[in-house]
Amino acid sequence: MRRNIAIVLAGVVMALATVPVVAHHAFSAEFDANRPIHLEGKVVKMEWINPHAWVHLEIEDGTVWMVEGGTPNTLLRRGFSKNSLLPGTEIIVDGYQAKDGSNKGNGRDLTFKDGRKLFMGSSGTGAPSDGRDATEPE
Repeated sequence: MRRNIAIVLAGVVMALATVPVVAHHAFSAEFDANRPIHLEGKVVKMEWINPHAWVHLEIEDGTVWMVEGGTPNTLLRRGFSKNSLLPGTEIIVDGYQAKDGSNKGNGRDLTFKDGRKLFMGSSGTGAPSDGRDATEPE
């Protein structure tokens, strides 16, 4: 009997271990959909870390903003590479500011000076659906 309980318990533990973790937080927990931001500046650094990549962007007045993107894997699949956002790269980021009013935001679109665009948002986490992400359901 104890052996059967141990086998069932082991099976349950293994089943729970395979359940994917969807997200560690929702967009609305940290960012405000009613506070859109439009930032133009130069990349200071790019952090390729999980669970979200971060772009540090210095705007014209010298202020540095931290802009959250999707996971590194997601960004790579969308066309980013480790060489896409080297320090000094001039970019425009549209997104949403943090609820606490800090210089932190959730990036939606990134545009290079030559007009190329990359979607860097976090779809499916509560960020506003505006049709710019082709993978979002209509």
